[in-house]
Amino acid sequence: MSTIDISVVICVYTEDRWEDILAAVSSVRAQSRPALETLLVVDHNQALLDRLSKEYKETPRVRVLANAGPRGLSAGRNTGIAASRGEVIAFLDDDAVAERDWLHHFAEAYTDPRVMAVGGRTFPIWASGRRPAWFPEEFDWVVGCTYKGLPPGRVQVRNVLGGNASFRRTAFDVAGGFATGIGRDGDKRPLGCEETELCIRLTRAQPDAILLIDDRAVIHHRVPEVREHFAYFRTRTYAEGLSKALVARSVGADKGLESERRYTTRVLPAGVARGLRDALLARPGGAGRAAAIVTGVVTAAGGYVLGSVRARRGGATFSVVEIEEGPGREGAAA
Repeated sequence: MSTIDISVVICVYTEDRWEDILAAVSSVRAQSRPALETLLVVDHNQALLDRLSKEYKETPRVRVLANAGPRGLSAGRNTGIAASRGEVIAFLDDDAVAERDWLHHFAEAYTDPRVMAVGGRTFPIWASGRRPAWFPEEFDWVVGCTYKGLPPGRVQVRNVLGGNASFRRTAFDVAGGFATGIGRDGDKRPLGCEETELCIRLTRAQPDAILLIDDRAVIHHRVPEVREHFAYFRTRTYAEGLSKALVARSVGADKGLESERRYTTRVLPAGVARGLRDALLARPGGAGRAAAIVTGVVTAAGGYVLGSVRARRGGATFSVVEIEEGPGREGAAA
């Protein structure tokens, strides 16, 4: 078994997810391969910070920290990275639970020193108890989950997906931390792509770096009822287009849209065809899925165009920060 120590960072921001947060931490503490530590990074919410500090005051290997940067997921992750002690830092969403061998499968991959990041597979837990008939699996990324079209097994990829991912600590020494100004900021528009931008920046800085997805490293992600509706679907795909424009501005359109070209020219047309076939066979949701795929492409493209215009005019900015050693790193391995 790999002797690599893994720190787990869970970024949290609202007491509305209290039970989910406790479940996420419990799933990490139940791992077959124990984490070195679990860091809960609270995003500018003093009441939640106080409550979690009290909850885990006597719990070994669990630390509660305040986000030391600006509000948002990227700065929270950077705070966790700076404070962590592990050779590898894994990230788990605050409304997700990891299967028992999650960290075991991450650790296996890092026996190859060229591997700088490993992601896993994320399954949705629908609030209604089942997938909406109209919701296409090709767009499961809308709700933070692994989408249809990603290759199975342990495979090399351009980027990992942030809610179920890990990075070797030296990746942040090479590339810097997560960019602020791209990802989510509390309850504002559901932007994303901060992990995509980081991964591309990493492989540019270290061309021999290997990034993997291992679909045995499984988590289950809760999808709240509001995200099962078409209005959220449309908003999220539009926001993805805005985010992709920022990524393209940072790393160039060739790399920034490399995977998306295959997705839109191969995966999505096949999904539309399946939806139309199901509609002809009178299967539930077929026409809705085909229509949702078309709508998703159009709204994402619209967001990308508008985001590109804003970026050229200087109306959208982001910044990359170097990770400095934070509190709690004393005595950490170099």
